[in-house]
Amino acid sequence: MASTSVSRIVPATPDHVWQLIGGFQALPDWLPYIPRSTSLEGGRARRLHNADGEVIVERMEGFSERERHYTYTILQAPFPVRGYVSTLRVHAVPGEPEAAEVQWSGRFTPDGVTEAEAVDLFTGIYSEGLDALHATLAG
Repeated sequence: MASTSVSRIVPATPDHVWQLIGGFQALPDWLPYIPRSTSLEGGRARRLHNADGEVIVERMEGFSERERHYTYTILQAPFPVRGYVSTLRVHAVPGEPEAAEVQWSGRFTPDGVTEAEAVDLFTGIYSEGLDALHATLAG
């Protein structure tokens, strides 16, 4: 199983960041790669449409409002992986009350590509997503 993790310090309090990204249907609010999200299974799953019109279906597997994180799996996607599990997490930055660290990590089994190719794909998605989040918060 392969894995990757990307984190960014963003210019907002952890609570403010979590209010923006903590909702399972909130990706279109900060992630340009995903312009549309439709709730499924009473909010426990989501159907995402990426910028190319491809469909990604994900299910929430764990959520903590208090600890500011959620974990999800991919049920359907155009990505060359299987067994994908990811966590999006917001941390406080010691000594910087107006900043937060956002960590996006995932583990998966490459399917039809090398481990390096799969890791590069998701490292790029996470990096671009967190860069977009930073830009949104910096305003």
